[in-house]
Amino acid sequence: MKKLLFRISLGLIAVIFLLLAIFHRPLYRAYRVATLFDEAQIAENFRSMDTIFDKAVMNKGNPHFALAKAPRPITDTYLWQGREKSISAFLKENSTTGLLVIKDGVIVHEAYFQGNTKDSKVIAWSVSKSLLSAVFGIAVHEGFIDIEKNVAHYVPYLKESGYEKVRIKDVLQMSSGIRFDETYSDPDSDINRMGRSLALNTSIDAFVKSLKNERPPGTYNHYVSMDTQVLGMILREATGEPVGAYMERKLWQPLGTDADAYWLTDNEGMELVFGGLNATARDYARFGLLYLNNGKLNNRQIVPEAWVKASITPDAPHLMPGRREPGKDYPLRGYGYQWWIPPGGNGDYSAIGIYNQYIYINPELKVVIVKNTAYADYNKDGNEKSRENIAVLRAIANALE
Repeated sequence: MKKLLFRISLGLIAVIFLLLAIFHRPLYRAYRVATLFDEAQIAENFRSMDTIFDKAVMNKGNPHFALAKAPRPITDTYLWQGREKSISAFLKENSTTGLLVIKDGVIVHEAYFQGNTKDSKVIAWSVSKSLLSAVFGIAVHEGFIDIEKNVAHYVPYLKESGYEKVRIKDVLQMSSGIRFDETYSDPDSDINRMGRSLALNTSIDAFVKSLKNERPPGTYNHYVSMDTQVLGMILREATGEPVGAYMERKLWQPLGTDADAYWLTDNEGMELVFGGLNATARDYARFGLLYLNNGKLNNRQIVPEAWVKASITPDAPHLMPGRREPGKDYPLRGYGYQWWIPPGGNGDYSAIGIYNQYIYINPELKVVIVKNTAYADYNKDGNEKSRENIAVLRAIANALE
């Protein structure tokens, strides 16, 4: 009897070790995702995302495009809701981890906080969408994609999903009509449900396929991160390459980047293009310079100029900056091809990510500003802080001569 019990015990121990071997990674990932935004470790997490998720590396440019540097003071004041406030105090309050300012192609200010350095590869969150748009535009220019066609033309897998008959241009403009709740503070929202499913090794393609429509496409600007993921699926199918591989050849290396970057991926190797790019602040700045120069950098037209202009030019009433909606006491930002156009500006525009990430571009003033942030209270007042961030970035740009 004792021998039998001993054998059963050994068998149970073997099963336990087998289960731990199989499920260790998903369980560890689920734990890290659950604690990703904890205040004590959020800054560290945002610069080490590859310890949580799988990744696809994009190799740096060779040769790299050198950024000149001539440091000088930037303004420390801005106006917000009729009050003059301190920029340095705001940067601390907003848990800024990096701020890089370029004027006339030269770095005039560069500072890092909370353990970040110029070599830190920080997650862009939804700033990733604007870089994906650039690569998508290259593929359109090369004849791989027609944005007037429907999604299922390139991705048959999405037949019978909400995306089947949606025009690609409407997906680019976040006007797909897909039902999706992107409320980060609600644990039961679609965006958080998606995050949990990824942590447990669900395919992002399968999650996208499960989504349904709630209104006609092309009529209403509703922010749906999965719209960008669909663009990544189209790019993958149309070019026959992984998104990261195509982007490395067509954008990342031609930019003359200083460092390798990486995309977070799902368990099947699909890049999480809706918000999974990780790179240095200087390389985000190179991308900002590219758009400041209408798609040209280092004497090379990398992104078609026509695509850059279309990307930052809302072309329908529901996309225009300054419009108001019931229940909103502030003017809304406009939207292009995965780019934001703040109201009341002078032609400035921005790539924006949750937790207050920015690549701000002001063509009139020839300014690019990169701001990386690890703001743990984003779910409390993130929308308000987003508008205040734009006021801060505009104040910095306007004060530079």
